[in-house]
Amino acid sequence: GDICEPDFIKQLFKTEKIDIVLHFAAQTHVDLSFWHALEFTYVNVYGTNVLVAAAHEANVEKFVYVSTDEVYGGSADEEFDESSPKRPTNPYASSKAAAECFVQSYWERYQFPVVITRSSNVYGPHQYPEKVIPKFISLLQQNRKCCIHGSGLQRRNFLYATDVVEAFLTVLKEGKPGEIYNIGTNFEMSIVQLAKELIHLIKKTSSESEMEHWMDYVKDRPTNDLRYPMNSEKMHNLGWRPKVPWKEGIKKTIEWYKENFHNWKNSEKALEPFPVGDPFSQLGEP
Repeated sequence: GDICEPDFIKQLFKTEKIDIVLHFAAQTHVDLSFWHALEFTYVNVYGTNVLVAAAHEANVEKFVYVSTDEVYGGSADEEFDESSPKRPTNPYASSKAAAECFVQSYWERYQFPVVITRSSNVYGPHQYPEKVIPKFISLLQQNRKCCIHGSGLQRRNFLYATDVVEAFLTVLKEGKPGEIYNIGTNFEMSIVQLAKELIHLIKKTSSESEMEHWMDYVKDRPTNDLRYPMNSEKMHNLGWRPKVPWKEGIKKTIEWYKENFHNWKNSEKALEPFPVGDPFSQLGEP
């Protein structure tokens, strides 16, 4: 089913006796959002409205909305906490920030028990290869170069999939209604560093010139935030901290992609430096 179909969603709540909603359903890829902004708005904002309204009508016990660190906008040095203002700079982040406002309004107006999470970039096995880590791994495993947007000096925090699952389980159990929780990690690296790390692990080289050979600098996104540093003290107070070290997580991820890259439909298309397609043929019949 589709979260943008109100009749289907209402029927689902009537028949399935749902008591908790953990809402991940979204269009999520920043690059794609510049070309498909209307579709991102439709799914992420309208779809969230449909879902939270149906959940409220069904009196569910808790509604967790999974948002993103990108709603804060970029920062060179300021660390964001949950009270920091939202300053999204791309269509994806803007749609998530707008959806947050609608979700939060159900707490303000009805005391409906909503919780919002904002997490760092997640990586690990099973991720669709449009995202930077599986994209670079898949390109290198096919003897193709990593496509680096702009300077590649933008820095990102990476959280292993099992760590973020533990965070969501913690929020489901301990998260307080009406609250927002940053799910972050101090582990941070630039996109250039990331490419070099993966080249070293997959191509077995530490030579700077050889590493440069496997990197292809392409034009940048229309906007590309420098960093998203977050303070996750609130989550730490609930008893959660990330556990999986980068070396362990990235090794498991590389191993998985060796065997499983072709599991996805159109996986090759996901490896293009930028999304391919007509930005105006983005919405069918609503």
